[in-house]
Amino acid sequence: MNDRVEVSISLENPFSQTEELKFEVPGQATYQPGPYEDSLKKGWALIKRPRKAAGVKAISRQHAKNRMTIWERIDVLTDAGETPTILFQNWGPNLDGASLVTAIVKINGRDVALYGHDFTVRAGSMDATNGKKLARLIELAAKRRIPLVGLNDSAGAYVPAGVGGLDGYAEAFTALRKISGVVPSIMCMFGFNAGGGSYLPRQGSFMIQPKNTFFGLTGPGVVKSVLGEDVTPDELGGPGVHSQSGVTDFVVEDEVAALKKVKEILNYIPSNNSELAPHQPTSDSLKRQTWDIDILLKKAFNGPSGFNTPLDVSILIQELCDHGDFLEVQPDRARNTITALGRMGGNVIGFVANNSAVASGQIDIAAAYKNARFIRFCNLYNIPVIFMEDTTGFLPGKEQETAGIVQAGRAMLDAIVDLRTPRFLVIIRNAFGGAYASYNNYPTGADFVIALPSTRAAVMGPAGVEFVYKNELRAIRGAVKAGEESAAWGKEQEALLAKRYEEELMNPNEALSLGSISQIVMPKDLRKVLCENMNFHLSHYTAEPMQSVQREFF
Repeated sequence: MNDRVEVSISLENPFSQTEELKFEVPGQATYQPGPYEDSLKKGWALIKRPRKAAGVKAISRQHAKNRMTIWERIDVLTDAGETPTILFQNWGPNLDGASLVTAIVKINGRDVALYGHDFTVRAGSMDATNGKKLARLIELAAKRRIPLVGLNDSAGAYVPAGVGGLDGYAEAFTALRKISGVVPSIMCMFGFNAGGGSYLPRQGSFMIQPKNTFFGLTGPGVVKSVLGEDVTPDELGGPGVHSQSGVTDFVVEDEVAALKKVKEILNYIPSNNSELAPHQPTSDSLKRQTWDIDILLKKAFNGPSGFNTPLDVSILIQELCDHGDFLEVQPDRARNTITALGRMGGNVIGFVANNSAVASGQIDIAAAYKNARFIRFCNLYNIPVIFMEDTTGFLPGKEQETAGIVQAGRAMLDAIVDLRTPRFLVIIRNAFGGAYASYNNYPTGADFVIALPSTRAAVMGPAGVEFVYKNELRAIRGAVKAGEESAAWGKEQEALLAKRYEEELMNPNEALSLGSISQIVMPKDLRKVLCENMNFHLSHYTAEPMQSVQREFF
């Protein structure tokens, strides 16, 4: 006869002597517990209940999946020596709502509203109770003008709760939408999130996704049952998918890296729309000469491909920022454009830069939407923007037109026209056609426009020679066809016309004479000129919420 013995996991030592919990008052001569002490004991148990609700088994399962508990995540985020203020301990008529924790914590010395799903309790699912609980926290963040951080780790709505779970999500959706543009929010995606667990965090300003995690409106099982397709969670909603679509802003290695990224982002953003981002004193001189930019351009443009040589614009951004520090946003998406937050002279600056190292820096649909979203964030939260232009134009072709590049380009242009913060334009090299006309020049509202000597501003790039000198080209090609001269002579004459086009039209001269640019700046002086002018504009800028009309398209 085999008797099976159930073994329960416990962290308690069975041989230890347990002491009865006492509630003595300092200086009390005797301790005689009564009904009052019994009520204190019950109250203390309720206070401690959220941290103990999971039990050892559930916590062990969470750790076995290389995932922290919500309490461990909060401990990592909270400043050393600070104790988080837990709001609504469980809450609800039956002490439900424990699958969601809400708190006020100190991060980098700042008050931050924080919520997090406790996956060890009912898989972090949402019911009507913790939906209200979350909505109250979001409303509190807006009322007290502090940022919001979400630690998402939820299986979605709690099915036994019926429509109450959906109501809970709807209430949280509404609250989060209403604070958008009032206080910034940062969302982390942990574990396996589906349905409302994906919708809710994407309403945030930034989304961070560690590797080996999933989120999506539906899971692989639903896809299989509805469409008959076999797909893995990573193929359906992993970081590789969401980072390319722009749903995820940052992909990190693991949960600890995600929590560190939260702290890093908070260093660059204000607490609300009535403030500037936090100033950070720097020992990096505002007058530091950027010789490395000069060296980079010299090596590139003196090479075999001349002024057609691709450039990694992130090197220029690094040279301009205090001690080279900057935070790139959506670094895995649309590499033909760079969006980043950095500091110059201690002031937080947004950078929007064409990256000619990828696809000649041409603006395609993904790049336009990436730029538009970042510019809108800077506009809402009083962050000045420096645009760095080096593009041959918008990407042409049937594929782009069919997918709606006109609308995407319009979204970017609208965001630029609406931008109210101090905004500069640096023309590095190419500034052609519609890309120039829609890229933060004086007519669209720029405060300061400068150009490097390497600038080539024109209606068209090198192909423009075909229109400007069409009669000369027709004569040269006609002579070659008639056999009057050799083909080599024809190529030589066309090359001379191309050079003439560059000297007469593809340069900063006309733009300077028309007042389209303020000045030519030597590469070594770029940081100095930008810092001095940015300090001037910021000293006369009042940080406040947007007061303009809400446009139809965004």
